[in-house]
Amino acid sequence: MEKAVNDGVRHQVRDGARRRGTAGGADGVWSGSWVAERLGVELVGDDRLTDLLGLALRRNPKRAHLLVSNVLGKHVPQSPSVVYGHGFELGRRVRELLGADEARRAVVLGYAETATGLGHSVADGLGLAPYLHSTRRPVAGVARAGGFEESHSHATSHLLLPEDPALLAGDGPLVLVDDEFSTGNTVLNTVRDLHERYPRRRYVVVALVDMRSASDAGRLEEFACEIGARVDLVAAASGTVRLPEGVLEQGQELVARYESESAASGRTSSAAPSWPVAQFPAPLGGQPPQGARGTARPDPTGPHPENERTHPHTTRIDLRWPAGLPDGGRHGFTPAHRARLEAALPGMAARMAQALPAGARRVLVLGFEELMYAPLRLARELERIADVEVRYSTTTRSPVLAVDDPGYAIRTRLVFPAHDDPADGPGERYAYNVAGAGFDAVVAVVDSAADTPRLHASDGLLAELAAHTPQVLLAVVPSYAPETPHAPERPSMLPEPLRGPAFSSYAPEEVGWLLQDLSDVTLEAPTEEREEAIQSGGAHYAESLPVEYQPSEQYQELFHAALETSAARIAQAAGVVTEMVLAERSPRPVLVSLARAGTPVGILMRRWARHRHGLELPHYAVSIVRGRGIDANALRWLAEHHDPRDVVFVDGWTGKGAITRELAQALEEFEKSDGITGFDPEIAVLADPGSCVRTYGTREDFLIPSACLNSTVSGLISRTVLRADLVGPHDYHGAKFYRELAGTDVSVAFLDAVSARFPEVADAACAQAKELLAADRSPTWEGWAAVERISEEYGIHDVNLVKPGVGETTRVMLRRVPWKVLARAGAGSDLDHVRLLAEQRRVPVEEVADLPYTCVGLIHPKYTRGATGADGKAVTV
Repeated sequence: MEKAVNDGVRHQVRDGARRRGTAGGADGVWSGSWVAERLGVELVGDDRLTDLLGLALRRNPKRAHLLVSNVLGKHVPQSPSVVYGHGFELGRRVRELLGADEARRAVVLGYAETATGLGHSVADGLGLAPYLHSTRRPVAGVARAGGFEESHSHATSHLLLPEDPALLAGDGPLVLVDDEFSTGNTVLNTVRDLHERYPRRRYVVVALVDMRSASDAGRLEEFACEIGARVDLVAAASGTVRLPEGVLEQGQELVARYESESAASGRTSSAAPSWPVAQFPAPLGGQPPQGARGTARPDPTGPHPENERTHPHTTRIDLRWPAGLPDGGRHGFTPAHRARLEAALPGMAARMAQALPAGARRVLVLGFEELMYAPLRLARELERIADVEVRYSTTTRSPVLAVDDPGYAIRTRLVFPAHDDPADGPGERYAYNVAGAGFDAVVAVVDSAADTPRLHASDGLLAELAAHTPQVLLAVVPSYAPETPHAPERPSMLPEPLRGPAFSSYAPEEVGWLLQDLSDVTLEAPTEEREEAIQSGGAHYAESLPVEYQPSEQYQELFHAALETSAARIAQAAGVVTEMVLAERSPRPVLVSLARAGTPVGILMRRWARHRHGLELPHYAVSIVRGRGIDANALRWLAEHHDPRDVVFVDGWTGKGAITRELAQALEEFEKSDGITGFDPEIAVLADPGSCVRTYGTREDFLIPSACLNSTVSGLISRTVLRADLVGPHDYHGAKFYRELAGTDVSVAFLDAVSARFPEVADAACAQAKELLAADRSPTWEGWAAVERISEEYGIHDVNLVKPGVGETTRVMLRRVPWKVLARAGAGSDLDHVRLLAEQRRVPVEEVADLPYTCVGLIHPKYTRGATGADGKAVTV
């Protein structure tokens, strides 16, 4: 059942959900009563809260109490079926909430360290969603894709290190999973960081318990409205924690008193000098089973006879973990990985079962900090196939006070040194409620990065476990190490360029497309739907395609008339820019057009070089996406096959210069990441009305007929696509070949009409090129200043919604939701096609004096399918 809180946030809590088995306390005593009685802390909300949660105390200057989950498998050993079942069920509820189509496009993100296994279980329940969890373990060679702070945690910084940087770049829902939703700060910090990088329309927050206060709930609602995204909340139970005044100070005082009492009694551990380790002779909630070891021992370096022991023998279990299968979601875990794991689990669990000591009745599978999911799945499979009682929990970084009382959630604590060489230096680690729990065997599951001498030392984890169970077994899962980004051999593995007629209607020698063919994928969405998603931040424009505009007979007549009148002017501009490139850049340049507007211009430049100089210049088309940069794999292919110093990037025209800036920044980042130098960021364009570049054919803003249409004047190729589920880290960006539009294709006709004018404009073009080469062509960025002025004057406040020049205005009319067109007073036939499109789409054309462009297209600001401007300039918010 879904309950709307407001337009931005929805909160979903299922009342009366089926209860699962829990470990809430012994003899019906709630495992939070000890803290509640002493500090006056109350849990208020769903009846299930006390089944799901207990309370403990910790040393933390921001929050004294700790909500201890009975079903998470972190601090409290629990049946692995119960732990996995809670996460899986939450995933099913998210799938039901999203619907099948949205669920297929979702990505699940879990929080380290506590919710890494929970998040992975949610992803399993969701179905086909890839999974990633944050991490506090930096990995050499893996670029950071994001990060955020968890303000109340003992270890605050989270890193996002996906092997595939595009994993978070899709437009599908992002599902964020944590064990508890207490203040919302962590989620806000996450969404704020990711939304700036990868905007999307929808987020779903998942938690075992929603414990926010009313004020905290309001903060999330306000933030959701601010970014224009929908946020849903799915939780197993909800409520709040009532804290009396001064509870933080009282909690700190209580902790200090127990520390002092422990020190006085001689039970203070030198390994943990300020934290008591409770004596706990009996298993939780029962009598010691036969063969169970004695008490929760203080630190082994203290004055106890058994401290003289050496590290006992530990039995290793060879799991035969599948080669190349990630050990968890630190770098991403895909549906294909999930299928491999499912197939391998029975065999691995069988090897664990064979290694258990004879007669073992109660077994703990103990995971390791962020490594929660693999041990959980192994434990669940062991529980299924073996005739033993299996429990599951993991070690943790979190220091918690242990008190031997059935009304307290943390009964015992083992302390041992970190054994994975953590980036933040050495420190203590903990395993709770293991000592005294009566386990006949403990199977410690760690990744290979943590299988260090510290693990096997006399004060290490294995020795601590050996003091409290007859048998310790060790299973090591290989730490997954992603392939180092930009490995030297990668460029040679990239596919050769696509060429016509298999891809595009151009002849094969005219252009090679460094793209992947997505022709069989449905990517088109209605213009209005795309506009709303883009402006709300829910989607990037490169993640879908507009429906291809099919020109009317009248519009086609305008195109042919415009081509007839402007062919000579375009031919001369193509000649000018080509002559400048040959004179200044390289005698044998490699033309690399920015798909797709640059591609017809690149072909014209190639044809001019052949016509005038007898040169056969190589020409390729690559993808560049505003906000995402240029296709790095295409650059790698180019660097492998050509000298980067010969590469000249080509575009059709400049507007305000956004792509000019994008290319410069992208090449700078590429040089840092790959160490490949020589690519020149200066773009050569046919027309530079924005005064953004030095290499151009003209700075006049006139009609270029190739801007009048979409694919049917660009080789039947779509605009390029960059979406995480379609474009992997080793793939080129994608595009479609619209073969079905061949009947209306004028791509080659446009080129032939312009090329036919080369002889008549050759002398004028060469003379003009010489004049420009001797002139000051420094960019003035006049266009950018005009765009900023227009953005403010018309109340838009977003330069991305102001598209200057005839070409960009035409794109607005064909692909976006136009608000109005500003036309320079007296503009003539160059705007005939714009006026026709404006009439067809009922868009006003406003004549403006002193406009530096022939026209400017304004995309509807704050578009919500019906937004209107009351005064004709600003829009209602």
